[in-house]
Amino acid sequence: MWLLIKIAVTALTRNGMRTALTTMGIAIGIAAVIGTVALGEGSAQQVHKDLVNLGDNFVWLENGSSNVGGVRTGAGGVSKLTEDDMKAILADVPEIARCSPQVDSRAQLIYGNQNWSTQFRGVSPEFTQIRSWPVEQGTGFTDFDIQSYARVTVLGSSVAKVLAPDGDIIGQTIRIGRVPFVVLGVLKAKGQSSTGQDQDDFLIIPYTTVMRTLKRQIYLDDVLCSARATEEIPVAQAKITTLMRERHRIVDGKADDFNVRSPDEAIKIREETTRQLGLMISSVALVSLVVGGVGIMNIMLVSVTERTREIGLRMAIGARQGDVQLQFILEALVLGLMGGALGVVIGIVGSTMLTDSLGWPMVVSWRTIAVAVAFSCGIGLVFGYYPARRASQLDPIEALRVE
Repeated sequence: MWLLIKIAVTALTRNGMRTALTTMGIAIGIAAVIGTVALGEGSAQQVHKDLVNLGDNFVWLENGSSNVGGVRTGAGGVSKLTEDDMKAILADVPEIARCSPQVDSRAQLIYGNQNWSTQFRGVSPEFTQIRSWPVEQGTGFTDFDIQSYARVTVLGSSVAKVLAPDGDIIGQTIRIGRVPFVVLGVLKAKGQSSTGQDQDDFLIIPYTTVMRTLKRQIYLDDVLCSARATEEIPVAQAKITTLMRERHRIVDGKADDFNVRSPDEAIKIREETTRQLGLMISSVALVSLVVGGVGIMNIMLVSVTERTREIGLRMAIGARQGDVQLQFILEALVLGLMGGALGVVIGIVGSTMLTDSLGWPMVVSWRTIAVAVAFSCGIGLVFGYYPARRASQLDPIEALRVE
């Protein structure tokens, strides 16, 4: 067997340029498959990371839409949610562990000679637990800050870097619009989401302060809740819906003036869609492998034609048809292996460069590499079989007569 492999390598090196071009065709196909699968896997992992970053068994209650003259507004068109609604959820829905109100808007922040436009979010201390978003520097605000309408804030890491790029901003006073606030802490950085949004470009404030001082409203924009367990989320959603319809006196047949959502399902669907898209792109990349396989068949047929006298001589001195067929199949297999190895290197290096230069999330797994190499070997065997069989069926006497 080793002698046959040595002969195969020797035969391929006789025509180095032809062998190199055929190998490159296989390598490009393998690299394309590895790259596209890596992009799909990386995107799926990023989406899964977004799901984890959303928080602990996340359930979201928001104001619903209204119908004005037959035209429905979007979510938030009806302001009906109150603190009492949130307290009722905590009291009557045992599947919910904790809740935090939310009151959002945008404002211009000013600190020294720095200023920045961003979103502020009025919440309760439970917000950081629900969103699994700890305070990395300083401290968060407390229930006492909620009750006393304290003018304190906790910054997202991006906001902290913009306002105080060279110094510590903890304990300093910033202005949100025209109102001064003391910075208590900075949240741990979460980075960009899969959609490219900077999750750290915001700040949190006691929701009572926002409602009384900044927005001057009595209704909540939405309520974030955390279920006790993942499997209890559907039950919690159903109970919250029933409870809110009762509290808002919505009769049968009337549409809800609120929405109860859990982003888990949407993100899981998005994760699966990303995977499917990656597989579709990989299928297109496999076409290049087939083209490379045609190249292998072409070079092997040319090789059979060029080595007809050699084949006849071997058969004349005792080589069997199986020996000749094995010889050419091994040559095709070596071509596939060489192309597969080169393709793996190109695929890994290319994926790394794209991640470093463009920030694309790409994950190259050993399973993908193994499948790609196995496929390249399979391509060599499949497309090398016909030329090998043709070589083995040559008549020795006729082959020896060929000039």
